[in-house]
Parts: sequence; structure tokens; C-alpha cells
Amino acid sequence: MLDQILNSPYHAGIEAAFVLIILSFLEAVLSADNAIALAALAQRLEDPKLQNQALNIGLVVAYVLRISLILTATWVTKFWQFELLGSAYLLWLAWQYFSSSKDADGNEHQAPGFASLWQAIPVIAFTDLAFSLDSVTTAIAVSQETWLVLTGATIGIITLRFMAGLFIRWLDEFEHLEDAGYITVALVGLRLLLRVFDSALIPPEWVMISAIALIFAWGFSKRTLTSSPTVEVEKDPVSK
Repeated sequence: MLDQILNSPYHAGIEAAFVLIILSFLEAVLSADNAIALAALAQRLEDPKLQNQALNIGLVVAYVLRISLILTATWVTKFWQFELLGSAYLLWLAWQYFSSSKDADGNEHQAPGFASLWQAIPVIAFTDLAFSLDSVTTAIAVSQETWLVLTGATIGIITLRFMAGLFIRWLDEFEHLEDAGYITVALVGLRLLLRVFDSALIPPEWVMISAIALIFAWGFSKRTLTSSPTVEVEKDPVSK
């Protein structure tokens, strides 16, 4: 029975569908750290409407850059300089955040805000590109069929937009979530840096996913305390 399936004309379609499911799953898993990073960047814009616009336009640009990366992946992987630049960029983002001043209570870091929407868009797009240096390599290792990798990337960018929208809301609800996001940014940056020096030093994918899961668990461990405003009741004057 199995031989008949493998030798049937539908075998190529079945295999393609199976690989596409794997690629979509990988994109969803590998997009979690990317999504929280992009959400934290978009949140630097104070207006929620501008935050959504920054994500929408930034991810359209990111999608074009990601497709270009996939189409030139064979050439790009020959040059370690690209991974070094991606690593330096992600580590710089993390350093910029953790070296920033804290709020009035001294609890949270305050990343520098964006002056305008058009300042946020390229930062979001290039951050996704830096993350893609890692995820695209994984996708190409799963399948050499370019159209499958492109389809997986398309599903991934849609998933990324949905997840980033959720994380923007959660960043206001959980105290450590933004810190967790920038820790994962640094983690991916260090992974790219290790690949530049020696790919044998890179930990297995399951170790990376487990570490990010633990960081996320810590990020969601404490809700932000919202203090309710105190209402002062004016006392009635004492009547004679």
C-alpha cells in the first residue's frame, strides 16, 4: 500500500503538502521571538494607530526583503559578513534597550521612542531581516524547493503580524515581557555571532526553542500593577 502511494502521481503533491506543513510550523515557532521584538519596537510610538501602521507597512517591506533573502540565499550564505552585520544589529538593539534609563519607579527600562512613523518602519523591517537570516537557513535546510520556502515565508509573515498585534497588547499587561523580548533579541544575535566564528558552536534548535520558552514564561510571570486612582471626598461643612 505504501509503495503504491510513493509511486503514485500524487506522491509529489503529498510530499509538498507535508513539507509545507513543516515549514509553516517552523515559521510559527521561530516567529515568536521575532514577534515580541517587533511589538516592542512598534510600541515606541505612543499612538496605537501609528503602532499598527508601523507594523503593517514595516512587515510589507520586511516581506519584500525576506523574499529577496530567500531568492539569494545560496549566494548570501557564502558571505559571513551578512550574519555578522545581522548579529551586530540585534545586539545593538538589545544594548540600546538595557542601557536606557528606567522609569520613575526604577522598575522598567524605557527604550528611546521614535520621532515619527517613518523612523519606525525601517527599524522594524531590518529587525525582521536580521531574524530571517536564522529562520531562512532553517527553512532551506528542510526543503530545496524555492516555491515551498516562499509559501512558508508568506504564511510566516502573516502569522508574525497577528502575533505582534497580540504582543503589543500584552506588553502593557505583563511587567517583564518587554525585557524578555529584548533578551531573545540578544539571544538570536549571539546565535548568529557563533555561526560566524564556528557553526559547530551553535546549540541545537531544540535548545534554542526551550530557552526562548523559558524566557517567555518569565516574561508572562508577573502582571503589571495598575493603581486605581484615589477619589477624594469633600467633607460637608459642619452645620451649626
